[in-house]
Amino acid sequence: MAENITDKTIRIGTRGSKLALWQAETVAEKLQAAGFKTELVIISTKGDQVLDKSLAKIGSKGVFTEELEVCLREGQVEIAVHSAKDVQSTIPADLELIAFMEREEVNDVLLSFDPNFKLERESKAIIGTSSTRRKAQLRKYYPNITTAESRGNLQTRLRKLEEKQFDALMLAYAGVRRMGYEELIVHTFPADEFVPATGQGSVAVECAKNLDIELKKGLKQALNHTETHVCLLAERAFLRTMEGGCSIPTFALASLSDEGLSITGGIISLDGAILLRETMQGPTVTAEEMGEELANTILSQGGDEILRSIRAERGEQV
Repeated sequence: MAENITDKTIRIGTRGSKLALWQAETVAEKLQAAGFKTELVIISTKGDQVLDKSLAKIGSKGVFTEELEVCLREGQVEIAVHSAKDVQSTIPADLELIAFMEREEVNDVLLSFDPNFKLERESKAIIGTSSTRRKAQLRKYYPNITTAESRGNLQTRLRKLEEKQFDALMLAYAGVRRMGYEELIVHTFPADEFVPATGQGSVAVECAKNLDIELKKGLKQALNHTETHVCLLAERAFLRTMEGGCSIPTFALASLSDEGLSITGGIISLDGAILLRETMQGPTVTAEEMGEELANTILSQGGDEILRSIRAERGEQV
């Protein structure tokens, strides 16, 4: 008789930052509630190790996921847990994403130790961020702002903020809430202007394709949030078609309503001067097709030129 899938201890691969561990522990709790035994396996990634270079300089593909994926392939862990926005647009053929967990609020926020800090169009503050998208959006909407590179985990960034290396720190609300720093929020960016990165606010769970089929089904049932999954299928199809990584300033956000699925996506030039953004609506069953169609629309409107110029500026093959 086949062993019960819950008899197997599920080893969960995760990065070692407090936020990554929060995500992995949340996954473990959901699995334990479904009857699984769990064990956390902490793995250091290139993105954790190289903190003196921007993400654009160390390469955008798999910078926070590659080492975790090696462990999946080698059978050292059954699943790997990622921030969905860190997962590269194309997954290696021998791996798959089996779950997207329920999404947190998607907005970007500003944190400051000065409760009187106000962000206005004329502001000349220094804002810490490591995101190419956020830098470009700030340049568009707040042209007098100066951005400062802010790599490292949330606690490292907050230390830099405390040391006054910048006046405020720009982050995803999801991570701020999960780490309990909401009292430091001094500004919330509207998601229709500062459209977030693909997957922002959700946790993605990855496994090897050859993992036992029944086990995969059980894990998906315990972890996947259907509405979030549909939205991320559309967003990730957009990202994949744009060939964007986390160092390319693309953005996409899908949502569900009684009418079906709506997705807004686009790209912004590094200097913030050119912003291309469109919205499409359609039935949820066409989520991926809508994401692809939206990306092709943006590319045909000049998005391909923006991509070409960004890659040429960085000396990448175009």
